[in-house]
Amino acid sequence: MFKDLFSLKGRVALVTGGSRGIGKMIAAGFLAQGAARVYITARKAGPCEATAKELTAQYGGECIAIPIDISTVEGCDKLAAEIIKREPKLDILVNNAGAAWGADFDEFPESGWDKVMDLNVKSLFFLTKALAKPLRAAASHEQPAKVINIASVDGIFVNPQETYSYAASKAAVIHLTRRMATKLIKDSINVTAIAPGAFSSEMNRAARDHGDEVAKRIPARRIGTDEDMAGVAIYLASRAGDYVVGNTIAVDGGVVYANAGLPVAG
Repeated sequence: MFKDLFSLKGRVALVTGGSRGIGKMIAAGFLAQGAARVYITARKAGPCEATAKELTAQYGGECIAIPIDISTVEGCDKLAAEIIKREPKLDILVNNAGAAWGADFDEFPESGWDKVMDLNVKSLFFLTKALAKPLRAAASHEQPAKVINIASVDGIFVNPQETYSYAASKAAVIHLTRRMATKLIKDSINVTAIAPGAFSSEMNRAARDHGDEVAKRIPARRIGTDEDMAGVAIYLASRAGDYVVGNTIAVDGGVVYANAGLPVAG
């Protein structure tokens, strides 16, 4: 009964922003658990193809690069068309591609708002919509298809950094996950989200370059590892997570839910 609880044997997945960081961690985890094919996409062809080659050599399944910019609806439709041309069914979609922008409140530019909201929220929605057909084709009551959105702890608590559009976009992802889940569960498609904390990546350079210092502010006293991120994604993507719908799981070493707030008079 429990032997293949976390197995992804034979599954087909797409991980956006899969050439590095959290996306690469998830793609590697899926392949390690037996996924047949994991497609990854990124804006830059070189790193995307290099990662696909690396992961294919490392694991039993195949990692396939499709370098496309999905920051526009046109880009989302182009990627979806490529997937549909190759795969009649898509078992797992991981909406990981994202952008961040930080600036002082009085100087925050419109471009820094639009770039982040377009990729982090708009593209997430329209790519899922464009891939609804192969997701529905893969889905069944016995084995739901999965959409996993990558949010952030910044969408749950207030980060002291002035990343206004990023925080708003990730809060939007968390609620959009619930709204999409309400619709798509009727088609046996489970929509969930992961809210990462500090992981070493290009987007989180503090964790990447000053991990020991960042770790001091985390209840678990360390930053996240590849296994931490892959583990929760595998859980949600596999049979183990089939009864989880609409939830956002914080993977942050306790920053959000095991961190004492400021003392107040009572």
